Amino acid sequence: MAYDLGDGMGRLSESAGAVFAVLAAVGTATRPRLAAGAGLSKPTVSAAMAELEAAELAARSGTVSGGTGRSAAIYALGPAAGAVLAVDLGPTRTQVRGCALDGTLLAEATSSRAHAADAVRTALAGLPADGPLRAIVVAVGDVTAQDQDGTGMRPATAKAGPVFDAMAVALPAGVPVHLENNVNCAALAELHEGAARGRQTFGYLRIGVGIGLGIVIGGQVLRGANGAAGEVARLPYPWDEGREPRREALEERIGSRSLLRRAAEAWRDADGPFPGTAERLFALSAEGRATARAVVGGHAADVGRLAAAVAAVLDPGLIVLGGGTGADPQLLPGVRAELARLSWPTEVVSSTVGDAGTVVGAARLAVARGIQTVTGGSWVKD
Repeated sequence: MAYDLGDGMGRLSESAGAVFAVLAAVGTATRPRLAAGAGLSKPTVSAAMAELEAAELAARSGTVSGGTGRSAAIYALGPAAGAVLAVDLGPTRTQVRGCALDGTLLAEATSSRAHAADAVRTALAGLPADGPLRAIVVAVGDVTAQDQDGTGMRPATAKAGPVFDAMAVALPAGVPVHLENNVNCAALAELHEGAARGRQTFGYLRIGVGIGLGIVIGGQVLRGANGAAGEVARLPYPWDEGREPRREALEERIGSRSLLRRAAEAWRDADGPFPGTAERLFALSAEGRATARAVVGGHAADVGRLAAAVAAVLDPGLIVLGGGTGADPQLLPGVRAELARLSWPTEVVSSTVGDAGTVVGAARLAVARGIQTVTGGSWVKD
């Protein structure tokens, strides 16, 4: 397989593409290691490396001595390999990371959601000037849809659309832009670097301002026919006698805004100043404040019921709780108890990747996209 790199470098052979993918995955390697990783003969790898070095996609970075006293060259990615950009358009802030194709962090920036374009420009300014930008992945809290003219992807609803459009003006022209659901990105971070390491099937349940589910099966994110798998906000709610389900009413019930509203209804003068944020509410609960603990306990029961629905449909074996309120360990006892009451045994743990989970997962996807841009192959997965 060969293809046009689109940057004046001509066409890359299939064997060179395979070797490049292995080199990007391991960072540095000798030819024997590259041969083993790519499943190619040593002469084929030698020819592939000559091709990659000529294109400045790979370069010698040192030598290592073998047991016989002979030295072997160590290779790393070259300057023409380029970099990728990952953007997390979060509900309140934007996080941006620029990475080399071996995953090395090169630049990062954070801003308020309203100044997303500034964060993008800052991160771009930190990338090496001598290499191309291969791919951009933007994580949005929404499903995505094809533009009407068929030229690209954008958020499918108004949730992220205006912010995306304002941020997009800072993106370089001509670089492929891929949109991904932010919960899917966070699920990938949990899979590779977080609470789900070693687990090939699990559900990542994000609870914060909104709610969402990342579904990982066999080590791959399930996106669904419309890219909307895991949109648990669309589950019918309420659903009982005399009440009609409303669109995204479940998200309205479980999201942090409703949590604070219920806290306000339960708050009494003796409880002291009302917490203005979910974070403060959880802090008061951790201090043992009775009303705060009761509200957080009710929230845990709601999350547990949603987790029971996830278990009933997916039987994931593991549910990782993340998000602004979901990741707080105070929820675990209540979620586990309600899930056990309503469904079969399912392990529930708190996220370990923190607030950076989405941009970390988006960067991993961006690296995979960037490698595919160079190789034109299918050697790289999520």
